[in-house]
Amino acid sequence: MMIKLAFASLWNRRASAWLTVLAISISVVLLLGVERVREQTKDNFANTISGTDLIVGPRTGSTQLLLSSVFHIGALNNTLSWDSYTELTQLPGVAWHIPLALGDSVRGFPVVATTTDFFEHFRYGDKQPLNLTSGQPFADETQAVLGAEVAEKLGLTSGDELVVSHGSGGLSFKAHDAHPFVVSGVLQRTGTPTDVAVYIPLAGLGLVHGEYIRPDEHTDHDHGHGHGHDEADEPPVYTLSAVLLGLESKPLALRLQRQINTYKGEPLTAIMPGMALQEFWKTLRLLEQALLAISVLVVATGLLGMLTTLLASLRERRREMAVLRSVGAGPGTIFGLLISEALLLTLFGIAIGVGLLYLIIVLGGNLIQDMLGITLSASAITVNEWYLMAAILIAAALLSLFPAWRAYRNALADGLSVKL
Repeated sequence: MMIKLAFASLWNRRASAWLTVLAISISVVLLLGVERVREQTKDNFANTISGTDLIVGPRTGSTQLLLSSVFHIGALNNTLSWDSYTELTQLPGVAWHIPLALGDSVRGFPVVATTTDFFEHFRYGDKQPLNLTSGQPFADETQAVLGAEVAEKLGLTSGDELVVSHGSGGLSFKAHDAHPFVVSGVLQRTGTPTDVAVYIPLAGLGLVHGEYIRPDEHTDHDHGHGHGHDEADEPPVYTLSAVLLGLESKPLALRLQRQINTYKGEPLTAIMPGMALQEFWKTLRLLEQALLAISVLVVATGLLGMLTTLLASLRERRREMAVLRSVGAGPGTIFGLLISEALLLTLFGIAIGVGLLYLIIVLGGNLIQDMLGITLSASAITVNEWYLMAAILIAAALLSLFPAWRAYRNALADGLSVKL
């Protein structure tokens, strides 16, 4: 009965009621949007790499090594020698190893030079393997595998050619036109930085950088100069940026980390991806809290707007209150009516806000990802989001106590008379 009466009262003042609902819904969109971005970005970060026990690179900070090797953000000032890589692969307990050489790009997308072990051992999410939507992993030094985002943005598919340029981060200094690559395959979308990278064999990078000479080219070179030697039979040596290590046993990670960090051959840094991700997320906590604080202030503004609307309507509604008293409504009913109206306004605002949020995610998710690099999914409402909506309702109920008390006082003072 009270809800029906409150609804009828709001409908009688529907213009101001809809404006209040709109203000609340916009604030709810912002609050839940920030919460969803925070949670899903955190999950995306955590799901970027899985099953890798150690990341080893030249001496640097753990965050810098993590960002450059896994997220392809920034660059490492130093490199890791091939001799050190060979030593790392021979450490006891190492089950698999993936060498990485970074620093080049294809039209702004980072190039990762590696081996086919990358496609066999690299995992993301809940230890999910990499799969190809078309083609196959590279088989020789002239082939490349594309991340899903690269293939889509550049319009490339298996059999197409691409040219690697020296330099990364959108700055390309020199295009290696003499050694084009042919796309051998395209990876399935993962929602991780794997989607925005181009993968080529180490021999391919060595080819464009002059670290590797094809046997047929070496033979031609010898014939042209009239002298031959067996350099072509020597294994090539590459300069690396980082190495991903998988261990036979997880407890080995701490011991090997200490051993690598004190390696005498050259200064190296070994990090555990999970711990490095947690440390990196802590550095973003201040930004995270600032965004949440702004959202809370916007919600508070919306609720204060509702409070102002209710208070402003009290003088105009004295006739309405007197009519209610005349038909038997007591002061307690008037008190409950104002609280019910506030809760209805807030509920409608929350419902519309949630609907708008999902509409934005469904219709504008791809645009948000393209412009901001943030992946949002229209997943079910989380526990934290339910808590936030409950907090908004409780705050609305508490704020409505003041206009409800004023209406109660007015009803007692006016009795059944009508003050014009």
